[in-house]
Amino acid sequence: MNMSAIDAITLAVGVRAQNGIHDLASALNERLRDRDGERGEGVISAAIAVLIFALIGSLMWVAYAKLFNKSSTKTGELVDKIGESVAP
Repeated sequence: MNMSAIDAITLAVGVRAQNGIHDLASALNERLRDRDGERGEGVISAAIAVLIFALIGSLMWVAYAKLFNKSSTKTGELVDKIGESVAP
């Protein structure tokens, strides 16, 4: 196989270009791979925060309902006592 100087230069340039493209593709792939590890982190954190707030809200609602029912019953009893003491 007899190569001329121009063919040798063309081959060398082609190999360097191919290596450069391969290095560029490897660097891009590495950056994308690193970013994939953090994909969805914000969504997961937001979902956890929403669940925590929902739990706190439901506990507050249960406490409010119990407090309202107890105070409503107590107020009714006191109004009945006032009515009994005022009645002739």
